[in-house]
Amino acid sequence: MIATLIRAGLISVGVMAFVPFALILSEWPAGSQAEAAAKGLDFSVLSPGPDMPLPEPVIMRDGYPLHLRSYQNGEGPLVVMVHGSGWNGLQYAKLAPQIAGHVLVPDLRGHGAAPGRRGDLDHIGQLEEDLADLIEAKAVPGQKVVLLGHSSGGGLVVRFAGGRYGAMLDRAVLLAPFLKYNAPTTRKNSGGWARPLTRRIIALSMLNAVGVSGLNHLTAIEFNLPQTVLEGPVGHMATRAYSYRLNTSYAPRDEYMEDIKALPEFLVIAGENDEAFFADGYEPLMSKVTDLGTYRLVPNVGHLAIVDAPATALAVKEFLGGI
Repeated sequence: MIATLIRAGLISVGVMAFVPFALILSEWPAGSQAEAAAKGLDFSVLSPGPDMPLPEPVIMRDGYPLHLRSYQNGEGPLVVMVHGSGWNGLQYAKLAPQIAGHVLVPDLRGHGAAPGRRGDLDHIGQLEEDLADLIEAKAVPGQKVVLLGHSSGGGLVVRFAGGRYGAMLDRAVLLAPFLKYNAPTTRKNSGGWARPLTRRIIALSMLNAVGVSGLNHLTAIEFNLPQTVLEGPVGHMATRAYSYRLNTSYAPRDEYMEDIKALPEFLVIAGENDEAFFADGYEPLMSKVTDLGTYRLVPNVGHLAIVDAPATALAVKEFLGGI
């Protein structure tokens, strides 16, 4: 009887150990065969905009040279603009010169012209470490610190607020932020332009829950960037896929409402025609756990266009005025 129970237990453990690996092997990235179509998002508004300052490296704690563009726009806070998934700091070419203060526009690790390993980083949480290192390197004593992020960049700002470095943050600006794949603000696959490898993500989450992180370099999500972008003048800077550890680092934690609750005073701006998220869902969701938010909906504007919308610059300037 005891031997039978032991045998059954060993079989159960073996099956449970096999399940994550079976899930991983059941789903593979499409790679170069991925459909490069602008599903659900209007990419015609995505352009480098006017010339930006030349990027400069800032050395992170592990020696990685994080590339950023810097604007000295008079007196004001340190404003770090965090780009959305698949792209880079060029998306802030029009907005960055309009905001008062010392404005920094980094290409996050794994992105841009000097990505390190494109679409990957070393460990979960490294993007937060990089932002903290950047603030530490560039903020002057007494200067207020603002993080501004679009889409997944907004999600990273929310994650930062709820993490170990959240106390460094004085205010936050969230442009159509990604709050979590299962948040009521998120349309299916972010409007269709993202292709998450769901079974892989589940499997890798299971492994990480028991301390196994050796497969976190595997691809977890791909993006349907259109050929017009990929073949354009800065198409070589696009990032078409993320590893599990980068994808996890770019979003709020599983208990995303706790990260939202940790935000300092913040502004949410979204276009009423957002194709990736339900723009009218931010206020009813986020106000459940915090009363520090201000919410703005911009008529006739979609997900990517919200960054360059004139109403966005006006709202940000009003929100940050005087700090």
